[in-house]
Amino acid sequence: MNSKNYRITFFLLVFSYLCTYGQTPTPQSCLIALSKAAHTLSIVDPISLKVIAKIPVGEDPHEVIASPDGKYAYVTIYGGGRFHEIDVLDLIAQKSKKIVDTRPLFGPHGIDYKNGKVWFSAEGSKAIGTFDAMKGLIDWSMGTGQDRTHMIYATADAKSIYTINISSGTVSIFNDTLIKLGPPPPPPPGAPGTAVPNNPPGNFTLPPPRKDWIQTLVPVSRGSEGFDVTPDGNYLWTVSGEDGRISIVDLKAKKLLTKIDAKVLGANRLKFTLDGKYAVISSLRIGNAFVFDVATMKEIQQIPIGKGAAGIEMDPNGKRVFVACTPDNYVAVIDLKSWTVTDHIDVGPNPDGLAWAKQNN
Repeated sequence: MNSKNYRITFFLLVFSYLCTYGQTPTPQSCLIALSKAAHTLSIVDPISLKVIAKIPVGEDPHEVIASPDGKYAYVTIYGGGRFHEIDVLDLIAQKSKKIVDTRPLFGPHGIDYKNGKVWFSAEGSKAIGTFDAMKGLIDWSMGTGQDRTHMIYATADAKSIYTINISSGTVSIFNDTLIKLGPPPPPPPGAPGTAVPNNPPGNFTLPPPRKDWIQTLVPVSRGSEGFDVTPDGNYLWTVSGEDGRISIVDLKAKKLLTKIDAKVLGANRLKFTLDGKYAVISSLRIGNAFVFDVATMKEIQQIPIGKGAAGIEMDPNGKRVFVACTPDNYVAVIDLKSWTVTDHIDVGPNPDGLAWAKQNN
């Protein structure tokens, strides 16, 4: 093959590749970020911090999670509890794949992906539910009976589910439990059909245990919204936008351990660093990110990041944290060693939900 034909062949191969995967291929590991005003999901290169692609989503996107293989993103379309949509996006092809109608569950907001299922809160229906990504359908739901069931967290085995209920000021702890069933109560004396041949008393076969979910409600400050679970799975920290207090829940004892007067008014999200040593809190009212030492439960740092902030995501390398500064129209990049802002990312107006996608080939 001469050089001219080689160049033509090479060009055609590159052109075919770009047509298939978009102008720039999706990195194997990347930040994904929502713009509520532009109704888009941005794919951000983790090294250059440049947006390499934007995918349209529905009106009022709030939270996002990636599948464990990093190939798909799931976006809740919230609408203040009125909408009923989860968008499924193909991060490799960089396009929309499916729109899931969550009815009769309204107001999907918080979202997680564990044990093969997409778990989501349905604020407008006071419930939680699951979307089976393989079957492509909503396959389970459970009511909380609480007002504004907002954020959700599922343990790795999906045996325990935690939600925050903003207006009720509670944390819901759901545990997957096997309920043992006893024999039916005896009929009243003389009732018809009481004589059962060949089935003397005490010879009743018990039915097998059935699966059920047991909900425990733990009172916290009203207005608690952002929360996270410590890496060891023992404690849940949540912070209230109304009184600025951090409530710490002992998940094994299923009770409130303590409250910290953190004074983070307008608090929106809380995330632990990967080593569990620090909690980073954003506030839509105060233009600083607050950093608390988990062991001492004391504030150690306030980082000026803008006019206010919402979504928080930790870099899997443990060196950076990304904070969506919604009023400032950028995502702030914070170095976890120096606790300083090192960069800003433009993902569109009113950024909010953030997540990390990592392809596992």
